[in-house]
Amino acid sequence: MTYHKTDLFDTDLQEIATLAKVLSHPARLAILRYLAKASTCISGDISSDMPLSRTTISQHLQELKKAGLIHGEIEGTRVCYCICKETLTMLKTQFNAFFTEIESSTTNTCTR
Repeated sequence: MTYHKTDLFDTDLQEIATLAKVLSHPARLAILRYLAKASTCISGDISSDMPLSRTTISQHLQELKKAGLIHGEIEGTRVCYCICKETLTMLKTQFNAFFTEIESSTTNTCTR
């Protein structure tokens, strides 16, 4: 069994950290925004609407899909991408709970 230092932390913190890492790239945020604005599954090439190559966009889509933030359904020779509402709701809930806990626990705040 492989041991990682992250295993020392609560499962909730590990999940939040994993999703935060996926969201830490502006291209992935732009892709999520693009898919949200489309309000439908996108099966065409979205690289024409972004300042990145098709290969780079594809890599970012795979990371978002692996994290469960988007779905990718195969339609013939294309993949139709859309936002996973369940994961988005879970993400919001986890982040809100985390920051609410931090905010309510903070008694000593910096004024800078």
